[in-house]
Amino acid sequence: MTSQPASGQPAAVICRRPGCGAPLPASGRGRTRQFCSDDCARRYHNDARIPVAAAAPLTSGTDPLAALESLLRQAVVHARAAAEQAASLDPAAVRAQVAEAEAARRRAEAAAVTAAAREAEARQETQALAEALAAAREAAQDAADGARTAAGELDQLRSDTAAQITAITDRAGEQSAAARAGADRCARERDDALAAAAQARHGADTEISRARQAETDARNETAQARADAARERDSLRDSCQAQLAAACALTQAERERAERAEAQPETGRADRRTLTSHITSTASDNGPQPGPQPRSGEARSK
Repeated sequence: MTSQPASGQPAAVICRRPGCGAPLPASGRGRTRQFCSDDCARRYHNDARIPVAAAAPLTSGTDPLAALESLLRQAVVHARAAAEQAASLDPAAVRAQVAEAEAARRRAEAAAVTAAAREAEARQETQALAEALAAAREAAQDAADGARTAAGELDQLRSDTAAQITAITDRAGEQSAAARAGADRCARERDDALAAAAQARHGADTEISRARQAETDARNETAQARADAARERDSLRDSCQAQLAAACALTQAERERAERAEAQPETGRADRRTLTSHITSTASDNGPQPGPQPRSGEARSK
């Protein structure tokens, strides 16, 4: 932003900042350097700046337009001071101060815009908070109305419940009295049933005793009948054996008689056949008996 030095003035060989004394570096094309470094140039311009009161910080309650007006006034003061010092100062330094003042003004405008944006944001937040507060108040009002309605319903429910409890208590008392009466009746019926059961048990025991006695008598009679049958069987067997023995004796006698009659003539044989047939018929009535055996001489003769 600095220009070439005025004609007729020799070029500086050392740094322009007072107290530095450092030699200037070789410059190529373009303007001639006046400071040995950028740090020296920054410090020189800072020292040449007019001290002013610090601007008040922007807050949420500060008016951005008032802050912008204050900053613009400070910029005007800086510009006026720069114009007054333009004649005595180097044109490059003046231009640098003017450029710095312009930058400060732009920064002030940016700060004002930022403050306006923050204020708008704060207004939006305030509006949102107000809407939320209104919604919360409406919700609280609705909750209060609901609570009052619920309280009324609860009172009604309590009264209905009390009435139902009273009715249930009366009904339970009646049912309890009826249950006690039924229990007494059941107890009497139980006693009667127990007495009847005892009597029936006594009768059953009597009948069982009679049945057992009848069973014993039947067993005795059966045993007696079996004994009589055994005796009759034994007597019948003895009688049959006696008859069989008699038949055998008679057969033997007849056989002996037949043997004696073998020596007799034909008449004796006829008699013997008659006797043999008689014996055979008798043996068939009493059981199979062995027939008369022919003598050996007779068998041979046949």
